Amino acid sequence: MGNETVVVAETAGSIKVAVVVCLLRGQNVLLGRRRSSLGDSTFSLPSGHLEFGSESFEECAARELKEETGLDIGKIELLTVTNNLFLDEAKPSQYVAVFMRAVLADPRQEPQNIEPEFCDGWGWYEWDNLPKPLFWPLEKVVQDGFNPFPT
Repeated sequence: MGNETVVVAETAGSIKVAVVVCLLRGQNVLLGRRRSSLGDSTFSLPSGHLEFGSESFEECAARELKEETGLDIGKIELLTVTNNLFLDEAKPSQYVAVFMRAVLADPRQEPQNIEPEFCDGWGWYEWDNLPKPLFWPLEKVVQDGFNPFPT
């Protein structure tokens, strides 16, 4: 851990940090169909909650990807951060999404669906031909011109 500053504030809802992994293989990105109260049956990048005080964004990305898919990350870097409000949910919440770009440690690895209660399965998709429907925070960044591939 580096020079992080921890600020604790009381809010009416909850604020969480989600680390989102744009895992690239060639010209494809890994997506799974969500099984969740937020965005059920939509396609999303692998992601998960940052553990309070115990891991960096990079460590969280590697841990979540391993837990969800069994895959190991080789190289990882920060891409962008978004602020997402879920106000129409039974329990309104706010997610700060930290998007990370990563590549496989071993390009021959294939994803496994290790948490079927949270995901219907994983697949590789071309960025210019993503499946529908996308989880709305991903849909928003795509519509705003976000592209995880190096230029």
